[in-house]
Amino acid sequence: MVHEALAGVLPPGRAFDLVEETSHSLLKVVAAHRRWLGFAPARLTIPMPRFLLPLVGKVADGLGRLGWRSPLRSSAIKVLAEGVRGDPKPYAEFGEPLMGIAATLAALSAGAEHRLQARVGLLMPLMVLGLALFWMASGLIGMWSLTPASEVLIQVGWPRGLALVSVLFWAVVDVGLGFALLRRAWARPACLGMIAVSVIYLISASVVTPALWLDPLGPLVKILPAILAALALHMMLERR
Repeated sequence: MVHEALAGVLPPGRAFDLVEETSHSLLKVVAAHRRWLGFAPARLTIPMPRFLLPLVGKVADGLGRLGWRSPLRSSAIKVLAEGVRGDPKPYAEFGEPLMGIAATLAALSAGAEHRLQARVGLLMPLMVLGLALFWMASGLIGMWSLTPASEVLIQVGWPRGLALVSVLFWAVVDVGLGFALLRRAWARPACLGMIAVSVIYLISASVVTPALWLDPLGPLVKILPAILAALALHMMLERR
């Protein structure tokens, strides 16, 4: 269209709706993209009750205030409910009709990176929520069990006061990192902070309480996948 406007094919001062002749529901648009990416058709589609849509929009608006770009904000839901429509006839008078969604997608190549991006886009918010809750719960449990947790250090010769302060300090750090991850601008630094704190835990515990490596519950072994999860999320959150 830009080329046609510059070439004078389109008259100046006119507005055109760049839409195809056939309208599609959101369900069909999503299905078309699934086919383009090479995914199997959805096995199950659960329509959301209309009375829940305002609640979804409010939650998305709240996430927007934290810096997350949710596609389901209140304004977007309102536009989708009203329908995104246009008149293709004015543009068709001066040029060929626009291709439909199937032809448009067929003209584009879909590689493994597109499939991966689609999967990561669904997984990323779950990882943000999961890691945030994991770190906040870890810190809160440390605060709740302050005395029993400090006994581990006291048994290896730490003064009681220093042991209590150390457990409380790192519990506060854990909670702080969990909350920081929920804010988009702080999320990537928070991931690096989680990795750094985890490495500190591993090194210090290996020196002070090496017997924890043989603990049946594996408190130190479980730190390793937490480091990998934070590293993977840090990469997912990189802005293009």
